[in-house]
Amino acid sequence: MLKLVTEVNEVYAARGKKLVHFNLKKDKPDTATLAKHLLGPTGNLRAPTLRRGKTLIVGFDEDTYRKFLG
Repeated sequence: MLKLVTEVNEVYAARGKKLVHFNLKKDKPDTATLAKHLLGPTGNLRAPTLRRGKTLIVGFDEDTYRKFLG
């Protein structure tokens, strides 16, 4: 997970109706914070996961997917 995060500039993490955006160029969240938002209960990356260029989208938020795939 950490290697993937080092290759992107932005992370969008959706869980339920909550969406969290990390701008990794400006903010450097710690590993525990990233893990909380990106990993599921089994320790695997949550699904669905999409990498589009320098952006990583984890979880499903319809508006975010429309923005990047629209």
